[in-house]
Amino acid sequence: MTGVRIAGVGMTPFDSHPDQTGRELFADASDEAIDDADVPRADVDALFYGNFMGAFAEGQNHQGPLMADAAGLRVPATRFESACTSSGVAVREAVSKVRGGEADVMLVGGMERMTNNSTSFVMNALATAGDELYEGRSGMTFPGAYALMATAYFAEHGATREDLAHVAVKNHAHALENDLAQFQREIDVEDVLEAPLVADPVGVYDASPITDGASAAVLVSEEYAREHDLDAPVAITGTGQGTDGLALQDRASLTRTPAAERAAEEAYADASIGPADVDLAEVHDCFTIAEVLALESLGLYEQGTAYRAARDGETAADGDLPVNLSGGLKAKGHPVGATGAAQIVELTKLLRGDHVNSPAVSDATTAVTHNAGGTVASATVHVLEVVT
Repeated sequence: MTGVRIAGVGMTPFDSHPDQTGRELFADASDEAIDDADVPRADVDALFYGNFMGAFAEGQNHQGPLMADAAGLRVPATRFESACTSSGVAVREAVSKVRGGEADVMLVGGMERMTNNSTSFVMNALATAGDELYEGRSGMTFPGAYALMATAYFAEHGATREDLAHVAVKNHAHALENDLAQFQREIDVEDVLEAPLVADPVGVYDASPITDGASAAVLVSEEYAREHDLDAPVAITGTGQGTDGLALQDRASLTRTPAAERAAEEAYADASIGPADVDLAEVHDCFTIAEVLALESLGLYEQGTAYRAARDGETAADGDLPVNLSGGLKAKGHPVGATGAAQIVELTKLLRGDHVNSPAVSDATTAVTHNAGGTVASATVHVLEVVT
């Protein structure tokens, strides 16, 4: 089984792109990734691509071949849909294909175009990632679902809205110098607490925004990297995936995310590391409570303790375990199908030293991504390591 190197990465700014179609966004990200990799298009064996709501947002299904065209490729192309972890699953499958010897060069990524639609339209489209019968028909939205999870967590562990506000403040601070982030704006705890509530206790600043964007990475086998003398110091050494009941009513607990726990256990075992080896992380903070749950599911914090991490400065850029140095979904933005691959892009740059926030983690060698779908009914976790 061969190792998998990240030869190149690319990403559009995450924002509103009213003058670009989805295919144009992915063309920009894939062009950047291929150029960064310095790999001929003729060597790319296949495209694995994540997208969730293209049929709603742009009236476009069958996006695999469309995005291959956008990337200038005529190769087998497959679209993956797993809600917000669509491109996280695409990355996992691309790693498997390279490891198994079926491909030497894979283009993997994702795209979502959302801001061309009204907020109510987008919310209805996103709601289809939940259980239509038992949640959608009763009017459940994802802010409402995560509000239930936050309320349960508060009751069980004594956390407060102010604790979660520190998560938002931290991630906005991390995004200040990230030119690809949607919100490069500083906020404070009072801003978060005084903002309008969306679904009590979730406020406007507790939620990730509606975003357009695309991300891409070129994955290659170690043999290909060596034979072509590629500068590819970052490898994906571990990958895991987990699933849970789709509806919250089917969960044994609202304060744990077993899908992510299982994905993390599998990824750590695959990479032969443990949580104590992790230097930094990009986690799925679609809501501030989601970052707390992610840190616990990854084993980076004990159950019921991660709500103190941002408040105590432990997950800040200068903390012991920097989390979401990109700004996270909260401030970087959340174009759903692009998010999982975007985490790979950000961590690759951070680990190889060409990210604006790399100086904060100059000694880091091991990182993890945590990408979740819906209320974490789906989850992927990837381990990235510097292997030069």
